[in-house]
Amino acid sequence: MATYIALCTFTDQGIRAIKNSAERADAVKELAAKFGATMTQLYWTMGQYDLIATIDAPDDESATAFALATASGGNVRLQTLRAFSRTELAGITSRLG
Repeated sequence: MATYIALCTFTDQGIRAIKNSAERADAVKELAAKFGATMTQLYWTMGQYDLIATIDAPDDESATAFALATASGGNVRLQTLRAFSRTELAGITSRLG
């Protein structure tokens, strides 16, 4: 499984319904399973981003489909980053020669 970090900001719609944010998060966690993904962590944050999520997905296509499905709900905008573990980075850098 690959790991992804989602940096999220609330849309106007999302902030108007902020009282339902925890329930929406539960629904998004269930949605992840439809794409073979798992939302492993979710944090509500202060600052530039309103939410930070960590997601495990089998591949980029699954992660992207999950991100698009989440964003299509209209409550958040996402910036998704591929994250690499120490072991993955070692494999990557070993190719440098």
